[in-house]
Amino acid sequence: MSAGRIGLTRKLLVICCVALSAASPPTQAAPDVVRGEQLYGRCIACHAMATDRVGPRHCGLLGRRAGSVADFEYSAAMKKSNIVWDEKALDLFLKKPLAMLPGSSMTYDGVPEARDRADLIAYLKSANSDAACRNLKSK
Repeated sequence: MSAGRIGLTRKLLVICCVALSAASPPTQAAPDVVRGEQLYGRCIACHAMATDRVGPRHCGLLGRRAGSVADFEYSAAMKKSNIVWDEKALDLFLKKPLAMLPGSSMTYDGVPEARDRADLIAYLKSANSDAACRNLKSK
């Protein structure tokens, strides 16, 4: 192959790679459980994993119907919401709690950054599989 043809082939390859990378959506980093645990520090003023505080416990949160922890006093809005906490519902709620559920007693403004919410949800998922939460669920 001639030097001119090799140069043309390289140029075409570079053009194709640039076009493909521009057309591909940027990849998002996988949620970071450790970072999520650090972000959970924002929540501990009102919540704990295993006990109810100002807000209900977070053990067993994923898959649980909103407003369903026994003996916890929820707002009427939360009790009537029919939300089942999955990743999507948590993401929407954590972004702007009062916008998603007006009348909720959760007064926190929310977590505006999508990455922060993803990391926080990853931590909640991980923590819910820990022995401490499994033991609470079995009681």
